[in-house]
Amino acid sequence: MIHILEGKVSIDDVEEFLHKLKKISIENNLTIQALDADKIAGEEHIRFAVEKAINSFKTGTAIANDLSKEIMLYAAGTRQISRAVKLGIHKGENNIVLVAVGETELSGFDEIFDEIIHEYVLAYNVSKKEALMKVFGITNEELEAVGKDKLPELVLERVALVDVIK
Repeated sequence: MIHILEGKVSIDDVEEFLHKLKKISIENNLTIQALDADKIAGEEHIRFAVEKAINSFKTGTAIANDLSKEIMLYAAGTRQISRAVKLGIHKGENNIVLVAVGETELSGFDEIFDEIIHEYVLAYNVSKKEALMKVFGITNEELEAVGKDKLPELVLERVALVDVIK
């Protein structure tokens, strides 16, 4: 099962926040990844990346040693962790998406993270354009060739190409 939580959160200490995620992950037998929602091109992007990451473990083609890192690699459309961490959370105000993967239905996922103010921050909008183009190496020429409204599709293409560049 894939669970997604999106919203706003203020993070004073990134290590402390990640430690909390790890603790919740262990307690609930989940894999949890936190990503900067401003660099995600919508729910289809994150779900596609998670499915590709899960499949890479099933087929024995994963690069990372754990599923949460593999999710980040696919979400970033790269096999290089140094590039993938650009999708990570940071100190201060964050538009965040938490994705949890587990074997069972999880009720109350949003209640576990009470410090996250639930808002719709995952969907693609024009304010994400520059960040997405930079993170995914999409040029203005490429975007003009397919149409300015096709940026989310170009991001999905980058995610799909991760398997090709292995």
